[in-house]
Amino acid sequence: MLKKLCFLLCSCLGLMSSSALAAVILQYHHVSDSSPASTSVTPAQFREQMQYLADHDFNVVPLTQVIETIRQSKTLAPRTVAITFDDGYLNIAEAAHPILKEFGFPYTLFVAIEPIEKGYREMMSWEQLRTLAAEGAEIANHSWGHEHLIRRNATETEEQWLARIEANLLETEARIAKETGDNLKILAYPYGEYNSQLEALLQRLGFVGLGQQSGAAGLHSALTSLPRFPVAGAYADMNALKVKLHSLNMPVQAISPSNPELPMGQWRPELEVTLDMSDINQSQLMCYVQGQGAKKPQWLSANRFRIQAELDLPPGRSRYNCTAPSKRHGSYYWFSQAWVRPKDDGSWVKE
Repeated sequence: MLKKLCFLLCSCLGLMSSSALAAVILQYHHVSDSSPASTSVTPAQFREQMQYLADHDFNVVPLTQVIETIRQSKTLAPRTVAITFDDGYLNIAEAAHPILKEFGFPYTLFVAIEPIEKGYREMMSWEQLRTLAAEGAEIANHSWGHEHLIRRNATETEEQWLARIEANLLETEARIAKETGDNLKILAYPYGEYNSQLEALLQRLGFVGLGQQSGAAGLHSALTSLPRFPVAGAYADMNALKVKLHSLNMPVQAISPSNPELPMGQWRPELEVTLDMSDINQSQLMCYVQGQGAKKPQWLSANRFRIQAELDLPPGRSRYNCTAPSKRHGSYYWFSQAWVRPKDDGSWVKE
């Protein structure tokens, strides 16, 4: 009887720890009926999503709280969610903010400076951003001009490139602090593009970095490349989003290579991942190569597997995604590795 009770208690503790160490960070761009579908949810969809969070007792907290909890290796409340918006589009103030205010949900806006300074019509002004900040929104760094940060100028050395990016991020942070009072040192990488050198720069500057690769964030996530679930277009479907909202932080112990920027010509990256397998069955883990479909992992040992694309990844951004159900309950562990590559001639896709 005592052994049975101990087993049940340990199982419950394991269940609590696997879910309480994860936070889902949602990434939005537009909340509008008229903006590009690939980067948008409609106001009706957004309300439905926020209503779901409220109806199912999700713990919606500021992004800074999630980051600080991970930094201190503390547990998060079950079903913790943080809401983020990239770029600072006007429709966020007009359509999303009233809904978020109605539900009492905090959120973070990542803004670039140049579009604000140039007064682009679809972007918020500093006055509007200050109003939102006064009502509880966090205003954070999205670079000065929404640049592809990993791309070097033609004649730049690596040292010169890193110096330019450092100045960019620090000047952006200073302007946000001057205009809104927020000095969060949190960067959302424009386009979700980053590499190992940028991660090292952020670590040296004391910044946290957020990508656009999917997955739940937690103790197994690097604070220089926290995952987020993009919510737009096909990814705005409520049924698919429900699965993501309940996802768990994949217990990744090591990955190789960890650098998303692919070396020239190595367009079929071979990724090795080491996991804590205490709540995962080998046979239930499945991976997916973006644009190429499901890919069964090759297990190298009891807790280490390899995944590789069968075809070259296209120029631009791609991902490997891996998921596995928890043995203790119905939620899925979710991990995504971002990749970015130039064209065969070394030039970059224009965006």
